[in-house]
Amino acid sequence: MFNTTLPKTTWYRWAAGLCLMAGLSVASAAYPERPVRILIGFTPGTTGDVLLRLLAPKLGERWGQPVVVENRPGAGSSLAAEAVAKAPADGYTLLMSTSANVINASLPNPQRVDFVNDLVPLTLLAENPVVLVTSGNSNARQLADLIGAARSAPARMSFASSGNGTFTHLYGELFNLSAGVKLIHVPYKGSTQALSDVMSATVDVAFSPVTPVLGLVKSGKLRALGVIGRARLPDWPEVPTLAQAGIAGFDSALWFGLNAPVGTPPDVAQRIITDFQWALSQPDIQAQLVAKGIHAMPMGTGVFRELIQREQAQWVRLIRQANIQVD
Repeated sequence: MFNTTLPKTTWYRWAAGLCLMAGLSVASAAYPERPVRILIGFTPGTTGDVLLRLLAPKLGERWGQPVVVENRPGAGSSLAAEAVAKAPADGYTLLMSTSANVINASLPNPQRVDFVNDLVPLTLLAENPVVLVTSGNSNARQLADLIGAARSAPARMSFASSGNGTFTHLYGELFNLSAGVKLIHVPYKGSTQALSDVMSATVDVAFSPVTPVLGLVKSGKLRALGVIGRARLPDWPEVPTLAQAGIAGFDSALWFGLNAPVGTPPDVAQRIITDFQWALSQPDIQAQLVAKGIHAMPMGTGVFRELIQREQAQWVRLIRQANIQVD
């Protein structure tokens, strides 16, 4: 029996709450009723794109709806983030986010979108260790050789990046500060030409996600000197992490997560989180990710939000210390 002695205002609020919960449950049960779009701010073939295209068919089977991967490169992933932030908050337009989005939010220049406040973190998906590479013909056989050469010839050696303000740029500046060296920054419009010029020794070193350089290191065109991540890579057990080599500040690898517009219904958000984490747990997906050097890291909203906040504070400090200016 209903408690008819409740004040009218309390009754109305309680009844409204029941209706809202019922509506959310229906929304969750029905979701998705049409194709789901996931935007990524980088070109096809990049690590996040590879990850997303592995997961999309698995989710499509589970949902009974197409999962459409849409590449929206530009402005360091800000174009994709802006499009998702402006989309209806219904769970049908999502963002494959990366460390690049946190870096953009940390830069001093005005951003197209406030990644921290205009988008809701749903779940961390995976991470890709980052490696410091040099030419396969370089005299630097290990990290100590590079640091010694750079200290003996300040501002004579260089590092390539995929552009001003990118994570490969900021990792290079962090390396300068932490290792006590001065490598000159050489920005490129993307990673392909940057790595090509490292292979030819036009530029001395570069930081890169491990996936694009796996084959190049195995073939001897590039040499891995150090790893950014929690542990050494199984394929290259002789290559230390930068932390093991005494270079502080390199604690987190390049990560990939999932974000939605602010206001996405909680039940829908939880359905998305649960199903993405299920997809990552499938043995066939895990085997393919391992082969590509990608580590599944399914973590919930709270952990993901804390990671974003921690990294933003780290990048803001670095940008100020290194006086990084991005046009």
